[in-house]
This record gives sequence, structure tokens and C-alpha cells, in this order.
Amino acid sequence: MTAYTATVTVRLKRGVLDPEAETTQQALERLGFELEDLRSADRFEVDLDAADAADAEARATEMAERLLANPTIHDYTVEVAEA
Repeated sequence: MTAYTATVTVRLKRGVLDPEAETTQQALERLGFELEDLRSADRFEVDLDAADAADAEARATEMAERLLANPTIHDYTVEVAEA
């Protein structure tokens, strides 16, 4: 078994209201930054032992699908790196 770190990034799908991002975007614009759009995201880092990177990715994907993301309103990405 090898140690891996899986990073799961969960974002709201486009078109889903994101009040946190809207408030942050307005504050950045008041500070003089010009933005087209801003979205918030949650990032989860999971340390796990797995047979290989594909196994680690499959396990992290299952975690995202079963708990970390709601597929109705979220998109997510999974990245795996050897720890």
C-alpha cells in the first residue's frame, strides 16, 4: 500500500445561487478589482493508503459522490498525488 493525498474540490454548478461568492465579488469590486465572475468552492484533502493512484482516485470519487457533493447542485473534481 502507498500513501496518497486526494484533493476533492466541490463547487456549485453554474446557475445555482452562490450568496457567499456574490458578497465576496461585490467586496472585491468595491476595492477596485474588476471581475467577470466569482464562485466559491470547498476543498477537502483526504490522506489514504491505496494499492495505486487509480484506486485512491476511485475511493475519493466515491466519497465525493456519497457525501462531499450533492450531484443535483454541485460539480466536483478529484486530484490524487503520492504523499
